[in-house]
Amino acid sequence: MSDRVSNWFKERLGLDDLPFFRTPDYMYKVNFWLGALVASAFIYTVISGLILLLYYNPDQGYESTLFIIDKVPYGSVALYSHLYGAYAMIILAYVHMFRNYFAGAYKRPRELLWIIGVIMLVLTLGTSFLGYSLIGDALATSAVDVGAGIVSSVPGLSGLLPVLFGNYDAGQYGRVLALHIIFAALIGVLFVFHFFLAEHYGMMPSRKEKPKAPAVYTKEEWMKFNPWWPRNFVYMMSLVFLTWGFILVIPNALSYLSGLPQQLNPFLNPKPAPPPNSPAAAHITTYPPWFFLFLYKMADFTNNVLLFLLFSSIIPLVYLIIVPFLDRSAELHPLKRKVFTGIGILMIVYLIQNTIWGDLTPGVPIPFKQQVIAFLPPAVIVAIGMYFLPSPKTETNASSPSLTQSTSITKMMTQNLPNLPIKAVGKVEVASETKKKFAEILISILFIMAVILAAQIWTIPSTGPASNLFGIDLGLIFIMLGEAISLYHYVVYKK
Repeated sequence: MSDRVSNWFKERLGLDDLPFFRTPDYMYKVNFWLGALVASAFIYTVISGLILLLYYNPDQGYESTLFIIDKVPYGSVALYSHLYGAYAMIILAYVHMFRNYFAGAYKRPRELLWIIGVIMLVLTLGTSFLGYSLIGDALATSAVDVGAGIVSSVPGLSGLLPVLFGNYDAGQYGRVLALHIIFAALIGVLFVFHFFLAEHYGMMPSRKEKPKAPAVYTKEEWMKFNPWWPRNFVYMMSLVFLTWGFILVIPNALSYLSGLPQQLNPFLNPKPAPPPNSPAAAHITTYPPWFFLFLYKMADFTNNVLLFLLFSSIIPLVYLIIVPFLDRSAELHPLKRKVFTGIGILMIVYLIQNTIWGDLTPGVPIPFKQQVIAFLPPAVIVAIGMYFLPSPKTETNASSPSLTQSTSITKMMTQNLPNLPIKAVGKVEVASETKKKFAEILISILFIMAVILAAQIWTIPSTGPASNLFGIDLGLIFIMLGEAISLYHYVVYKK
């Protein structure tokens, strides 16, 4: 039945003619598909954003946000999951970027792919900041104030404030909304370019297969792998449903929590803060969005805005863009690229350190001596660690048999071995069949549970706090479907 459906789509859509990347068996692991997770979060955020756009009034930012939460059917579900979809996209984009950084995936021929990815991360942060500001609460207004303050501090740029932010002090966010949409559209355009370049070069092969750049499979190797349809599509859909499920479950579950410590609210509370001009706003600590806490803290290091921009944004961004041209060696192993590996580790350490610091002591000026005490030890520890860690002496080279070839050799050896190994192989096959039968049972259970949830989900009130149960249940359905598809992939394709 599944083959008939697959063949029907293959013939009608001409899927065999698509120039998409063929995939070897060992790449069906999440760490090879981090880009798909980012894309899943982006697609969900765009869809939920378009729904919110039908109801959002930029001339009454805060009131419009409350209207969506309280009056629009399942409005809070769409709003909270849209917010956390953007959060998921930021976190996954960072994980995706640093994983590729340490894997050396910026080396030739993927330099342009890397640069576009870095630009997309910057656009994602900017889009998220603008979207966060559209809420119009005290935190959002404070965040825009900080952004406007930075822009106005740069000589010659103060005239851009009305263009960038409009009359947000009066609760009007038309300009912010327009930029939010424009930035999201730019991400979409670059995503298409990024996707087709990724398909053209294929995923970064394992270092056991290709230890040096350029790490790409030849056409002859490529043709031995699994075609894009249907296996890649099935695996990708399992990741899409799982990502969407968690984006729905987490914020809707968190919306029930109350009484959280104030300093945790920017991370764990999807609900809006009080309006900026209300008496309640005077009793809350104003924070930027959590993904800009590191910048917020670095603004406390100096009164010179140009110096702040140079060290907090310009130097790290320029480094990430030109690193493919700085690291000219063909080596891919991180310990054979110690300088660049050390810089990458320090970037992660400083990013986390400044984010926590900005959360614990927001807006507190930090003297230079204290900055040295904070930043010097990690740099010394990383430098010493990189110096003493031995470089790998031996490594499987490109002339070694590929995994596919190894599999063939293993089969040949198995066929020529005496009775005992054959019995062992038989036991392995029996165990594999048992696991697959167990997986089939789990698929049935997950499908039944999803149907039961789908049948009762419509009885949940569409507005009010209880409506978030709809978001939790819908997320659980997506997670169960994603897991069921993942198990189906295992049952059908696992050898």
